[in-house]
Amino acid sequence: MEKVLIVTVKLISEKDSFKIEDIAQEMEQLVRSTQAEVVKNIYCKLQKPTPNLYIGTGKAEEIAYLCQENNIDTVIFSCDLSGTQQRNLEEIIQRKTIDRTQLILDIFARHALSPEGKAQVELAQLEYLFPRLVGKGIMLSRLGGGIGTRGPGEKKLEVDRRKIKRRIIKLKEYLKDLSRHRRIIRKKRKEENIFTVALVGYTNAGKSTLLNAFTEAGQRVDDALFTTLDPLSRSFKLQSGQNIVISDTVGFLHNLPHTLIEAFKATLEDLQDADLLIHVIDVSSPLIYAHYQVVLEVLKELGIENTSRITALNKIDLLEDQTILERYQKDFPLAVPISAKLKINLDLLLEKIELKLMPNLIHIKTKLPLKRMDLVNLFYEQGKVEKISFSDKEIKIEANLPKSLVNNLLKLKEIENN
Repeated sequence: MEKVLIVTVKLISEKDSFKIEDIAQEMEQLVRSTQAEVVKNIYCKLQKPTPNLYIGTGKAEEIAYLCQENNIDTVIFSCDLSGTQQRNLEEIIQRKTIDRTQLILDIFARHALSPEGKAQVELAQLEYLFPRLVGKGIMLSRLGGGIGTRGPGEKKLEVDRRKIKRRIIKLKEYLKDLSRHRRIIRKKRKEENIFTVALVGYTNAGKSTLLNAFTEAGQRVDDALFTTLDPLSRSFKLQSGQNIVISDTVGFLHNLPHTLIEAFKATLEDLQDADLLIHVIDVSSPLIYAHYQVVLEVLKELGIENTSRITALNKIDLLEDQTILERYQKDFPLAVPISAKLKINLDLLLEKIELKLMPNLIHIKTKLPLKRMDLVNLFYEQGKVEKISFSDKEIKIEANLPKSLVNNLLKLKEIENN
């Protein structure tokens, strides 16, 4: 097992809700997601980064000593390092040294299963590595495996820069084609009056568990960060009879590297066309408010902060003090306390979804020719039929249907609207 020393860095000038202890804890979770062993986690508070090492020379020499004493294989910094800083640190520490972005890319490489997911990870890895293909040292000789060397983007770093550039262009074209394909699918859903719901939230909040609870999708679920990388959509029928599509998405993270957001734009575009977002929050986390703000910031960056939203306060079964839920329900808009794992209060969450759908439904009474059983089937598929009767000449039907479907039906001469 790879032995890791974490260097948790916090700039004094940074004003956010994450304390250095919080950053350290999250870094340990990220490292454990790679199956590595965290031997030590040292803290480093700085006024500002130094150009050559990010940290001071004395701290770098201390890290080198600790690595030697504890047989450390890899040093991981909680901040992003420039290529120069990374090379200089490795010369002093004499151990493989990577930064937070490289660690996250490594986790993504482990969890990418689909061709699309693998392409997105490879693109992000190559764009990260490209400006760093200068110089020599440990950084340019990582052929022995371990964190930062695996995945669909694994390349021998001495490879010709022009080949990498061509590969980046090819991956971008491939993802652009996927984006066009996704747009066609979304357009078809709109034409078929299918309401779309997207699950969003901080990583490990329980989005995949909720999708499984609703649809038995069989999405992979682990108590680890970024277990879901490939998006998954499943259809689901509400009590009102309305068909909806629920989509799982990649989890968000504090200071999510911009290269990852760019690489995963094709996947995240599904969020931009969603009719409703369900923001899943882990109420058992002490950083519940900080995680909430991180998600809002990412939604704002994606331009979807004004999309209709419901908050699902997940993992209530892990709360020791249940009275705190009252406070959370006041602090978070349209909040529903649930346990996706134990399927507690999912009916309440579905009621909230249906209420959001109500403006899109119209109650109609109509008569159909007997030959239009196809329309009867359509009513059952896309709405909720409340009454239906057959005679020798016609079909009388009463139903709640999506507004867009009703507008299309009224154009048909065979439909008699009451």
